[in-house]
Amino acid sequence: MSVNKTIILGFLGQDPELRFTTGGAPVCTLSVATSESWSNKQTGLKQEKTEWHRVVIFGKLAELCNTYLSKGRQVYLEGKLETRSWDDKDGNKRYTTQINASTVQFIGQSKQEESTNNQPAYSKNSNEESSFCSDDIPF
Repeated sequence: MSVNKTIILGFLGQDPELRFTTGGAPVCTLSVATSESWSNKQTGLKQEKTEWHRVVIFGKLAELCNTYLSKGRQVYLEGKLETRSWDDKDGNKRYTTQINASTVQFIGQSKQEESTNNQPAYSKNSNEESSFCSDDIPF
């Protein structure tokens, strides 16, 4: 048995980027920051470390994230880690590790939601079949 589950609560470092596969399926990419802070035991000074996470979302959920999320917005994500590789234009093998999110909860409010006071949570329907694979991703 094995488990591949990632949970992130962080802030968007830039606006979502929506693209489409060659088959027309929506793919949204997010850059999410998580931070931790502590006090240095010798100096007592506060230390902080920020980690950036590349998040990829597919299908209808990708379109919703593109519509409702923006830079600075806090977001809760659940998904799985995936490392994929490709050959760049010079023939060099390149790698990236990303989180493929299946659940996204928008924390706080976007400008569009301020008047309705909604905090939507969205999940990919587990019965929804994907008609594309990671090779179809245009980046």
